[in-house]
Amino acid sequence: MAEAAFGVQLRRSREAAALSLRQLATRVGYDHSYLSQVERGRRPGSAHLARLCDRELGTSPALTTAYEQAHPPAPPEAATGPATPAETPALAGAALDGATLEGPAGRAGPAAGVELLEAVRHELAGSFGPGQEVAEWRAVVSSHGREFATTPPAERLPELTADLQLLRASAAAGSAALAVPAAELAVLIALTLAQLGRIRTAGRWWRTARATADGSTERRIASLARSWAATSGLAEQRPLRDLLELADDALTLADGPDEVARALAARARVLAAQGEADGVGQAVRDLQAVTAELSDRAAASSSPFAWSGSETCSVEGRVWATLGDTPSAYVALDQALGLRASETTERAELELVVAHCLVMDGDVAAGLAVAMRVLVELPDQWHTHHLYDTAGHVLAAVRGSDLGRAAVWDFSALLRRRPYENRSVGSGSSSSWQQG
Repeated sequence: MAEAAFGVQLRRSREAAALSLRQLATRVGYDHSYLSQVERGRRPGSAHLARLCDRELGTSPALTTAYEQAHPPAPPEAATGPATPAETPALAGAALDGATLEGPAGRAGPAAGVELLEAVRHELAGSFGPGQEVAEWRAVVSSHGREFATTPPAERLPELTADLQLLRASAAAGSAALAVPAAELAVLIALTLAQLGRIRTAGRWWRTARATADGSTERRIASLARSWAATSGLAEQRPLRDLLELADDALTLADGPDEVARALAARARVLAAQGEADGVGQAVRDLQAVTAELSDRAAASSSPFAWSGSETCSVEGRVWATLGDTPSAYVALDQALGLRASETTERAELELVVAHCLVMDGDVAAGLAVAMRVLVELPDQWHTHHLYDTAGHVLAAVRGSDLGRAAVWDFSALLRRRPYENRSVGSGSSSSWQQG
């Protein structure tokens, strides 16, 4: 039977990952006895469970595909059920604290495709223990944060969107505390859209993230939403004056070292883009002082919501390169690359900054060779708008007679390729995922 086939594949995938039932249950937020019944074919599971297991076991999209094949959707005329989302206010995806959480194409509306069983589970958790429900959602967002740098953006976006839709359904009951994880998910969605080159849509999500964060119970997320909007805004070609205002607001709102570091990093990068060397120097010194307070986990975190020492080195390398101080940039970039061996896109961006420095130092052939190697060797799913913005600085640094080099034409052709544009976004993508 269908349940048995899906359960067998789930068990085999779990065992291949060397995880116990309890370990997997903890990671995906389901009871281990329920998972046991799914593996034995006594429970059908759900598409939501399949997606979570794919993410935790590194099998995406195998389990999701297996579940969908075992449970094809019923045709519209045969669909039955106690109520539609419109008839069930608790599942209708209301706005949080007056902030509209837009859908993929910028439309607000009920959460489509959210499994009723999982929605009811969250509603039940909220009824008998709202604190537990908030803790669960924070754990979900924390998991997304940990995996952000290791999941290609086109694969990441459908999962983020599905979880935010489900959270909105939970939040319809009125828990203001859920605005915090909602704002965090909105930040991750805005960042992902920007990476995929959906700049106008990302702009709407940045506004939504800030509005949701401002209506929450924590200054922390309000600060982080502004810091990330400022940093990403550099690649999005937003006005530098607006970005500096965001960074300054983030610094004012910051109430912990992680937020202070993120805000200082955003401020340093915007000031560097403005050519303000003195301001950059002060921001970098302040950032180094804050990082020293976090030395016990200096290289441990890769979450957008935490700070690590490797990021400090990355920021230093980027800002000194932007200001043309290549000797200082090389030192910082060498340290950053030593700490960022496993983060695919970030490492590629740093290597492009090295290429930029080489070109500025007059070693055009070596710089272009490094830049071309990065774009050619990096798998397409890791190519992002931010990566190509960094690569564009390499090309812009070429001057005079060097513009006639054949390598310049070859590199220009690579830059025009941009494989992330019009990319299909996960198994649930559609033509609606176009730049807004």
